[in-house]
Amino acid sequence: MGGVEGPREELAGDQKRAGPFYSNLISDHQIFVDPVSDGQAPGGQAREEETPDAETPDQGIPEERISQKWRAILGPYGGADLRRSLTQILTSVVPLFIFWYAAYRALSVGYWLTLILAVPTAGFVMRLFLIQHDCGHGSFFKSQKVADFVGFWLGVATLTPYRYWRKTHAYHHAHSGDLGFRGLGDVDTITVSEYHEKTFLGRLRYRLYRHPFVLLGLGGFFVFALKHRFPWDIPRRWKREWASVWKTNAALAAILVLAGLTIGLKAAMLVHLPVLIVTGTVGVWLFYVQHQFEDTYWKEHTDWSYFEAGLEGSSYLVLPKPLQWVTASIGIHHIHHLSARIPNYRLQQCLDENPQLQHVTRITIWDGLKTLRLALWDEDSRRLISFREARRLASTV
Repeated sequence: MGGVEGPREELAGDQKRAGPFYSNLISDHQIFVDPVSDGQAPGGQAREEETPDAETPDQGIPEERISQKWRAILGPYGGADLRRSLTQILTSVVPLFIFWYAAYRALSVGYWLTLILAVPTAGFVMRLFLIQHDCGHGSFFKSQKVADFVGFWLGVATLTPYRYWRKTHAYHHAHSGDLGFRGLGDVDTITVSEYHEKTFLGRLRYRLYRHPFVLLGLGGFFVFALKHRFPWDIPRRWKREWASVWKTNAALAAILVLAGLTIGLKAAMLVHLPVLIVTGTVGVWLFYVQHQFEDTYWKEHTDWSYFEAGLEGSSYLVLPKPLQWVTASIGIHHIHHLSARIPNYRLQQCLDENPQLQHVTRITIWDGLKTLRLALWDEDSRRLISFREARRLASTV
């Protein structure tokens, strides 16, 4: 995450991580160095890759030179603007409390009104989550200590242990689109051949996981309400991340006690459960469409490129301006993956001023809904395909 981890933080060396559908090797290394913001090539090595500039393709350029090229383009947009950051927090926290309180008062009118008000309330919870996201990347405040403090309390509001999420999300940025590193901070994706090698129960489990009702409906609630309370899939040696989990849980327990002593637990649950469901569903969908589209990017580790993954494997979700504001411009995801140190309030400016960043996969809301049928990476056609197409391809072999 833009190098904000400070000293070298290592993952569990030589530990096999049992993901839902496959085992993955978590290696010992610095979790993420942003080659644009931190001035280093990915992995500290110069690999021969294609340049990300679609207008002037320079094949055979070393990775470090590509880093310098993108550093010149993206560097001016990085760094926090304290006034804009504080304004975003103020215009998110205050409306959240207003809508939440209105939803609570609406209980005396009718639960239907509480459910209606849950939608804008969820929108501001999502916006706080994305501000927390920027805090984790070190792009929202110049001081990382301030960012960590704010990020923790925003994590309490969004039911997300800040340091735990920050580290797993850093792993996502460091390995997005890398077939050799899957299963941590991603929507689980397997190849067509891996799918056919599974047992009947293994294929059934994966199909259930990728079903929109499970992935979006149950998945969002499961992650935010349950898994974030005890993330069993991370190493015990992640001391700070586990401490973040327990501190967040303690803060949430204190809030529940306070709610029980004031408005009552039943009223609090009636208000917040629909907010949580809406936030989880839309939030998971947003994360899904950022990387799960037909012509996305997946390559074996030896052929993987940080810059290609950012440009080809991250979408530009085109949203109406009000929705783009609520989602803190996270839909401009390809720029975010090229340099996570650019705060959300500069992503649109960066996109508008650099034509070379505009030739990427654009997705509308309708396109994003249609991508939910895609589930398997076909290494032959280099596309994400549906189960139906995979079955058709298998029948023609």
